[in-house]
Amino acid sequence: MTRILCILSCLILLQKGRAQTPDSLRISSPDGLLTWSMTLRDLPESPQSPVYETTYRNQSLILPSRLGLGGNPATSRPLNWDKNLRIVSATKRSQQSNWKPVWGERAEIPDRYNELVVSLRNGPGSGGMMQLVVRAYDEGVAFRYFFPEDLRMQILDVGQEMTSFNLPPKTKALYTDHAQGSYEERTVENWTKAAQMPLTLKLDNGTWACITQAEQSSYPLVRLKTAGLNQLVSQLAGEITEASPFASSWRVVMAADRPGDLLEHNYLIQNLNPPNEIKDVSWIKPGKVMREVTLSTTGAKNLVDFAVEQNIDYLHFDAGWYGHEYEIASDATTVKVDPRRNPKGDLDLPEAIRYAKSKGKKVILYVNHRALERQLDTLLPLYQRWGVAGIKYGFVHTGSHHWTVWLHDAIRKAARHQLVLDIHDEYSPTGFSRTYPNLLTQEGVRGNEEWPNATHNTVLPFTRYVAGAADYTFCFNQPRLTNTKGHQLALPVIYFSPLQYLYWYGKPADFPDRQEIEFWKDLPTVWDETKVLDGTPGQYVSVARRKGNDWFVGTITSTEARKIDLSLAFLEPGKKYSLWVYEDDGTGKIRKQNRTVTSKDRLTANLLPSGGQAVVLKRN
Repeated sequence: MTRILCILSCLILLQKGRAQTPDSLRISSPDGLLTWSMTLRDLPESPQSPVYETTYRNQSLILPSRLGLGGNPATSRPLNWDKNLRIVSATKRSQQSNWKPVWGERAEIPDRYNELVVSLRNGPGSGGMMQLVVRAYDEGVAFRYFFPEDLRMQILDVGQEMTSFNLPPKTKALYTDHAQGSYEERTVENWTKAAQMPLTLKLDNGTWACITQAEQSSYPLVRLKTAGLNQLVSQLAGEITEASPFASSWRVVMAADRPGDLLEHNYLIQNLNPPNEIKDVSWIKPGKVMREVTLSTTGAKNLVDFAVEQNIDYLHFDAGWYGHEYEIASDATTVKVDPRRNPKGDLDLPEAIRYAKSKGKKVILYVNHRALERQLDTLLPLYQRWGVAGIKYGFVHTGSHHWTVWLHDAIRKAARHQLVLDIHDEYSPTGFSRTYPNLLTQEGVRGNEEWPNATHNTVLPFTRYVAGAADYTFCFNQPRLTNTKGHQLALPVIYFSPLQYLYWYGKPADFPDRQEIEFWKDLPTVWDETKVLDGTPGQYVSVARRKGNDWFVGTITSTEARKIDLSLAFLEPGKKYSLWVYEDDGTGKIRKQNRTVTSKDRLTANLLPSGGQAVVLKRN
């Protein structure tokens, strides 16, 4: 309580006035709209503390807020990096470049920023050195703590963060306390649990912002807790003991005039990660996936035949193929079906893999964290020999420094054996897929396994999907769904994932009307261009994505009916396109319509409550 009161008093003091910041400690985005600056200030019980602020379009985005790291009081010599600091140098540089991802939401990504590095010494003597590395992009600003190699300070013990975000009055947040949570619009005060990032914000002046992380691959998870009205403070998921050189994750503050720009500009998270480390990427294949729910040889072969017909690329064998996933006796090197999943136990996995490969299909195996932690170095080369294409890591530990390092090392190890990955449950991305693109997707989202309503689905593009791909496990023809079939068809266009899991609870026999699922048959999972046409969290969203010459558009509404009118100006001027619309017909079925359009035309979606519309435009 005492520490919280101290933080509150410091933040209140910070708001009373702004010190003049030297130009050497100020940096702006290439377009000049975003500015980040810092200074050292004497705060209560914290002399010479680093303080920063951020503006967007000359208005406050982050009011003066504290920076710094606290030592671990459990160590013999805790060293704090939030006070008694002195600036020894400040350097600047700029970068203007583009890069091409192995896969993504766009074929080419701009990477343009201005960078400021401020070096600080701790204590009145020589002390150790910490650097604040700051980058200002047109899409947002990012900063991190970096400790260069220093023989006087090789061991770092960090117990807490003082990094804070002091927001303008009347800011509203789209809040959830965990990666697979539902969202609620809240004022920034009195949260009983810290917020999961990305945390999307709506400022009273109409600006949209998002606070999130990047390159959280060797640093504990950070959440944001309230420390007073409109005041957020970072909360570390455990202590850190490391050796220099060492860097924290990036803290990112994105800013936009409309909420859709946050999703369009989410490549910023990847820009803050190192380039691809995998030289040969020919084996990394995005695609559509369907789960084999019977865990039987006959069921697997039936699914392969369905996959051939419906252009599905992968078969997924889920929990139970090697026994109960949580029993320590279950051996993920041996096929032994959990009798609760299939009492007959008649799964010939080698035959299923052979049959799938004979039809041009690949296999993904689910493995729970209990087996991964005991057998990872055995499983990876074994599965490669079996001809398995990928693994879904299940129920992995997230948050702490130890398990964060373990998991990202497990991703690197999988790449050595040419295995693509899907990480399930609470893991949320921070751009590591740029460095290791064998990590095709991850869950960290409240998807169809939780049967969320349509309003929740309209919030996700502006919150969770700002962080990157998410495995939503789409369903169709399931009685527990609360949304229309048109809504479900549109979701895989709106929600990006290089591995798109379709028909999650379904079997081939559950889809007798193939025309209803026709839209998913030729749907890509990676894209050359992405545009958010319109949308507001909690109301509706419309996303257009291009693959080659063809465009796909997904539009959904909340639980309220809505008419949405969209411009087709994103189409290539002077070209004609065949437009196919898949929408709800009002009787619980899908209606398909066709016409020819150009970039001068408009598209209307008359959406039922919890409804949606899926569209494909093929250039003639």
